[in-house]
Amino acid sequence: MYAHVDAIQTQGSVLVAVGDTGIGKSSLLRAAAQHAWTEGCLVLQVTGVESEAKLPFAGLHQLLRPILSDLVAVPAAQQRALRCAFGLEDGPAPDLFLTALAALSLISEVAVARPVVIVADDLQWVDETTREVLAFLAHRIRSDPVVILGARRTGYPEPFVASAFEVLRVRGLDDNDARELLRHSAGHLSAADQEAVLAQAVGNPLALVELSAAVRSSDDGGQRFIPLSARLERAFAARLDEQPQLTRDALLVAAVDSGGETSEVLAATGVLSGAAVTLDVFEPAAAIGMIDFDQVHVRFRHPLMRSGTLQSEPSRRQQAAHSALAAVLEHNPYRRTWHRAQSIVGPDDQVADELERSHVESIRRGAVTAAISALERSAQLTTDHPARGRRLLLAAQHAFGLGRADIVDRLITAAAAMPLSGLDQARMEWLREIFNDGVPGDAGRVLQLCEIATASADAGDTDLALNLLLGAALRCWWSNTGAEARARVASVTLNLPDLQDDPRYVAALAVAEPLRQGPTVLDILSRISVETVDDADALRLYGQAAHAVGNQPRAIDFLDRAEKRLRDQGRLGLLSHVLGAQGVVRLDIGDWAGGDSAIEEGRRLAADTGQPIWSIGPIVNEARSAGLQGDSRRGLELAAESERAPTLRPLSLFLTCAQLARGISLITAGRHAEAFDALRRVFDPADPAHHVREQLCGVMFLAEAGVHADRREDARRIIDDMEALAAITPSPLLAVHLLYARAVLADDGEAEGRYREGLAADLTRWPWVRARIQLAYGEWLRRQRRVAESREPLRQALTVFAEIGARTWAEQAQTELRAAGDRQTTPRPASPKLLSPQELQIARLAAQGLSNREIGQQLFLSPRTIGSHLYRIFPKLDITSRNQLAAVLTKQ
Repeated sequence: MYAHVDAIQTQGSVLVAVGDTGIGKSSLLRAAAQHAWTEGCLVLQVTGVESEAKLPFAGLHQLLRPILSDLVAVPAAQQRALRCAFGLEDGPAPDLFLTALAALSLISEVAVARPVVIVADDLQWVDETTREVLAFLAHRIRSDPVVILGARRTGYPEPFVASAFEVLRVRGLDDNDARELLRHSAGHLSAADQEAVLAQAVGNPLALVELSAAVRSSDDGGQRFIPLSARLERAFAARLDEQPQLTRDALLVAAVDSGGETSEVLAATGVLSGAAVTLDVFEPAAAIGMIDFDQVHVRFRHPLMRSGTLQSEPSRRQQAAHSALAAVLEHNPYRRTWHRAQSIVGPDDQVADELERSHVESIRRGAVTAAISALERSAQLTTDHPARGRRLLLAAQHAFGLGRADIVDRLITAAAAMPLSGLDQARMEWLREIFNDGVPGDAGRVLQLCEIATASADAGDTDLALNLLLGAALRCWWSNTGAEARARVASVTLNLPDLQDDPRYVAALAVAEPLRQGPTVLDILSRISVETVDDADALRLYGQAAHAVGNQPRAIDFLDRAEKRLRDQGRLGLLSHVLGAQGVVRLDIGDWAGGDSAIEEGRRLAADTGQPIWSIGPIVNEARSAGLQGDSRRGLELAAESERAPTLRPLSLFLTCAQLARGISLITAGRHAEAFDALRRVFDPADPAHHVREQLCGVMFLAEAGVHADRREDARRIIDDMEALAAITPSPLLAVHLLYARAVLADDGEAEGRYREGLAADLTRWPWVRARIQLAYGEWLRRQRRVAESREPLRQALTVFAEIGARTWAEQAQTELRAAGDRQTTPRPASPKLLSPQELQIARLAAQGLSNREIGQQLFLSPRTIGSHLYRIFPKLDITSRNQLAAVLTKQ
């Protein structure tokens, strides 16, 4: 740990000590903290307490309290997020990751003047929201003078440490060291007692000290088979017998209290005991080392001392302590209600109602786990069974927001045993559905959801009906559920009255039946002014709908605005969805560098926020991007890898995307016959790799492969089917692909008309497609011996290909120009990928004039991390300042 502190100015780092109870983890942290203080670091500390594990941001408040006066240095939105999370300010519920970004900004600001060491003990008991924030920090401090040192007990899940972070396994003392410690701490014991303690402690330092204090000369061998933590708890509990009754009351209140404030514990002790109490009540317990206290806080010296205190008291006394705390917490209704709920046995509808109301406060503070616990306890205390079921379903709905399928299943199972209302039955079906989008070919489930949605709408709950229909539509999107199921989703959605302004309405139509409902969806989207929509989720759904029907430029407009809103709000979970969609759309229109940046960041954020399908799914887009940019080997490898992924294999959407990536990669490798065979599968409704919408992305490539593989007639038959689809849907994506396909597959007698038709179309926002038509037209003109005419479209195509990184097609255009006698054209191959997607994203933002702090706010990184990236970017681009970025990036 000292080494991490000593290297803090060079690199931020994370180290977590893992070991059994009492093995010495806390001692290591204390020593490291003292070393950090000596070296001039600012030490911020948090210790997890089991009774506080459900309280939102309790640990984060403890951690940041010493530096909250510096909060004015971070952006206003982040300030509000932290203040609302800590209950210091009223306001809307802050997104967890905006709160995490605020913590990162605050710590980074403080670290400019003084390195920061974060010490987090008993991580297994730190509240979940604080652990999420620590995880966020742990992935983003590499370039900052910040070190995170933590400790957790063996046997608990890893709280935030990924495999990239160092873990220190703390072992027990060997026999010689154990005997030496025992001689120092309990030299008065007889040899027999020392051997008994050594046998029970098995090298555990805390056990050696505490068991030796509790041991008696009588044989205690029967305890050797009791878990060590239980033996230590008994040792601590035994000390309570020596305490005055009033002190025991105070210790019991402190053990059940989640705040640990001295005045609060004293007041509740007075209620519990019925006597006046002063600070002196803590002295006897402090004298034997059980607690530390001052005018502000009371703390147990070790968590086992707290649990030992609770173990020694009967449940009726514990309930009485909770009741006493509730009586003195009038100023804090949230905690008062929680303690009241712990103080009773059996049903109590009044407390149940209070708990349900209190969960709103938990949600407002971003503590979804606490809200779920409150609703579960509320259900336990409720006498009315339908109301109990409703509360369990509400808890399940919040668990869905966390992505916790296990909790959702448990709560739904409990609710299903209750006599639910018709709407609650429908809500239960929706909750069952939301973790099962994409079960392949399950048309029956889609039809069932449509019937439940109809019943919900008839009962007046159109909000629930739309949620159900969007879930059913997503099943149709992820997998092939058949025409009947798709049509049913669309018809039920269309029958909902006066809901065209709801983004879920248009999204459900688009993703369920992107071709047949294309005219309706495009008409609705055309009437929406992007600039007037401020809700990020609405923008995301509109972007999803536009993408589904193939209006990629319109999709970019919605998604870009959604991205900005989500970044401002710190909503990383939804941001990963938007970035994933952006990546696909940008590949279609020709912004490959932007697509790569979106794909890479979206995948990283999805991993951070625990969304497997969004962190694994982008691999198919990476495969397509690699193929388009001429890295056919990597494109083929990624396509094969995506097909092997268990998460993606059942979903026809990803099989289609993998097959498209394979076909494109084979084209760039010059293996056109194999490419044609791979791509034709995408258009075969009987093939697992067929997807009714994604096939549109392959039209242009199938035509190209058909021409070069001498499979024109086969290609024409498939393109004829696409022409039939074009008569049904005005999909812009299909339309622009067909402009290319018609031209390259046409006979020479009609080819020029087709090429001119394609180039006359408005392809301003489809530069990639326009360049493809220009290249093909230039090639055709040269073959017709119209050499001079061929040069201009070839030059224009080469320019675009070089700019977007289409290496294979740039080389093809250059070869054609040379054959056309263009000796003046300087070869301009596609720019090498000097920068990673994240580096390119940072460089572009810096070129726009954004400061390091502003870029960091956009990308959820610290300003110092941005500075480190720019430090590496400048030499790669052969520049020395950010003022040169715009000019260099324009040339790339």
